[in-house]
Order: sequence, then structure tokens, then C-alpha cells
Amino acid sequence: MLNITGNSYKHCDGVSRRGFLTAGAAGMLGLTLADMLRLEAEAGVGSSERAIINIHLDGGPPQMDTIDMKPDAPMETRGEFHPIQTSIAGIQISELLPKMAANADRFAFVRSMVGAEGRHDAFQCMSGFDIRNLAGFGGRPAMGCVLTKLLGKVTDPAPTYVDMMQGRPLVRNSARPGFLGPSYKPFRPDLSSIFNRPLEPGMVNELAALGSNHTVSLSLNAELNAQRLNSRNALLGSLDKIRREVDATGMMDAMDRFSQQATGILLSGTFADALDLSNEDPKVLEKYMVPDRPVVGRFTTADEPKASLKLLMARRLVEAGVRCVSLTISDFDTHSDNFNRMRYTLPILDHAIVTFINDLEERGMLDNTSIIMWGEFGRTPKINGNAGRDHWPRVAPAIFAGGRMRTGQVIGSTDRTGGEATSRPIHYQDALYTLYHNLGIAAERTTIDDPSGRPQYLLDEGGVIPELV
Repeated sequence: MLNITGNSYKHCDGVSRRGFLTAGAAGMLGLTLADMLRLEAEAGVGSSERAIINIHLDGGPPQMDTIDMKPDAPMETRGEFHPIQTSIAGIQISELLPKMAANADRFAFVRSMVGAEGRHDAFQCMSGFDIRNLAGFGGRPAMGCVLTKLLGKVTDPAPTYVDMMQGRPLVRNSARPGFLGPSYKPFRPDLSSIFNRPLEPGMVNELAALGSNHTVSLSLNAELNAQRLNSRNALLGSLDKIRREVDATGMMDAMDRFSQQATGILLSGTFADALDLSNEDPKVLEKYMVPDRPVVGRFTTADEPKASLKLLMARRLVEAGVRCVSLTISDFDTHSDNFNRMRYTLPILDHAIVTFINDLEERGMLDNTSIIMWGEFGRTPKINGNAGRDHWPRVAPAIFAGGRMRTGQVIGSTDRTGGEATSRPIHYQDALYTLYHNLGIAAERTTIDDPSGRPQYLLDEGGVIPELV
């Protein structure tokens, strides 16, 4: 059972929502609260009901083994899998994704993602930028951290942004606040005891070097009641006043903000309940569990079949008021044994995403929940000597669903081997522009100030994908 603890305050930050909505400079440089409310009214839905689920396919998914099959390509390219017809005439995807194929009207398949930086983490998928952009100020913030700045307040019973990524994105701190500073870090629960995702040997030390405050312990000291909690916060606030005044890093303010929100979380219980799957209807839990299937060997860094429950937890978090959830499904870094590893992992993803969409629809949440599934790059068209596929930043796949987006279509195309985009290239920033749009935020007009006081647009390349909106 999961509960939020008093002892974990120092390990994470609070968030702020509408109180900080005025974004950047006045006039043409930014949107004010009044602007945002007007846009929400025009859209017919308050953005407070809308959310983003960012699913990172850790390692980079192979486009030609998933949604961009190349059955007429040479054997050293097309691999071992066959395409199957989807519910949309003329659209085929991998035989390992039969549930997605049967529900293709609910998905938009982008076969032409370009602009990958080629780095092995999820930062570009979270922010739209490479790590060099504004590095002198701490780098660009992840989308969820931006939403914390724009839409959050410390009195919310749930954080604006919850990062549940495991594996490489966790170790590489992909969902980081960048120049916004530690006050806008994601709430990052420690899921290691729930979902077993072993790390690559070289990453064990990387994660240890990040320290115990990289994730939040979720266990409650039973002796710490609400009255003692409020008294303790008041005392700490008094003792730390001088330290805050001389602290140049922002860490003291971050701790203050989290202390305030942690109090609200403890008193409401809503957020803790969302993270506790024992509170879920057993029939719903059963739906999310991957059905028994022929045993296929699990690779060292792959998720367990019950990783499908990460999406159930994401739904519960959105119901509790979280606006952005990031999570991972592993493993797609298939330098060796690509085809057996895909036989293991893709059925988990296939079952999880279709169950998730059905669940959201049954609860009336699908139109207000925008979903994206993608990785840091694609994989090489040519199969290597280890029956694997290597890194391929030139083109990658992505899948959109929900959020009132226009689904049941394919966007973009690649050449006969799946190695280059030949039509309708879509940049990583285009995808994030679209997700911001779905929340009622015009990323091309909204700014946040960097540490020098200069307003920075949320994104600076491309725009909303018109085919989706």
C-alpha cells in the first residue's frame, strides 16, 4: 500500500498551478490568465479537465517492426514479422499489434518523425529540445515542468506533473525542470517495488550518483498526524527564513513549496489513493493484466507483463487531478535479438494501450486525455550481425490517441526500407505543439522567463500538426 510521508518532504518539490499562469512579458510576448480563460471558453472545455499521457518507448522503437512495415523490402531490412490489415482500409501494421489493428480508428500513426538528436534518454520527447539549448541557464524544462509553472498551485491535492519513467529516462533525469529550477521538478514516486525494470549494469552507478532525492519514498510514519505535520511545517518555516534569504540555488524555496503541497496531499488522501492500486476494482485490474500467452523469453532490461498497470495508474492519477504523466515501456534498445525481444514487448504494449483507451472512453475521459507513444529515435533498416537493429535518428515512429484528435489515419511516409521520411516530416516539437494545443495553450505565443529575465517561448520550431486538430 502506498501513502505519502512526512519524511519525504525533502525529496521532492511542490507545484504551482493557475496562480502563476501569466506567462512571460505582456502584450504580444505572452498569454495572460484572461487570455487563457478566453481560449478555454472558445474551446468549450476548461483546461483543468485535460491531461497529457506521454509514453516513452525506452530505447527507440523499430519503425519497420511496428507501424511502418516494409514487406517488399530486402530480407535484411524487412525482418521476420508480417503486416496485418487494420480496421482502416489501406492501413497495415505489425502482426504483433493485433488489438491496435482492430482499433485503428482510435489511433493516428505518424511514420515520419524527424529531428531526433540521437541521445539515449527521453529528454527530447519530454521537452522538444536537445540538451544544448539554453544549457548555460540549466537547459530547457520538460513539458510537465512547464505545466507546473503555468497551471499549478501548492494547494492542489495532487501535483501537476508526475513522472513514472523507469530505466534509462529515470537515470538520465529526462523529465527535468531545466532553467525553471528545482521548484518545478516533477513529483517522481519510487515505483521500483511495484514494477521491476532492471537497469543496464552501467546505469546502476549513474542512478546511485543522483542520490536519494531523485525519487520520493511513499511510506507514512503513522505517528505523524495532521496537527503535528502543520506544527512541524510552521517551525521549519520559521527556522529556515534566514537560510532562504541567502539561498541562491532556489532549493530552499523548492522545499517550502513541496512542504506546503505535501500537507495538502496528506490531508486529502486523494493522490495517495491514486497511487495505490489495491483501491482499484479487481475487475478493472484484471482487464489491464496481459492475458496468458506462449512463453517468450524476457530480456534483461524488459518490463514485466504487468507493466500494463502503469497505464491504469496513469488514469487514476489524472482522475486525482494530475495534468501530465510520463511513463516508460521497455525495452526497445534492440542491438541484439530484436525479433524475439519484440515478440515479448510489443504484445504488452498492444494490450496495455487498447485497454487504457477503452477504460478512458468508458469513464468519459478519452476526449480530454491526449496520449502520445514514441521513443528517442527509430532503428536501423538493416539488421546487424546480432539479429538486432541499431540507433537510427533519421526517422522514427509515433502514435497519437485521445484528446479529440483526428485518429484513424497515417501521417507521413518513408522510403522502401523505412530509413528516410519521404513525405510529411513531423518534428518532435510539432508533436509537443499539438499536445500544448490540446490543453488550450498556444505554445507559439506563451513565454516563461529564463533566469536572466528574458522571456522564452515554450517551443521555437514548427507548429501544431494540422492533420490531428
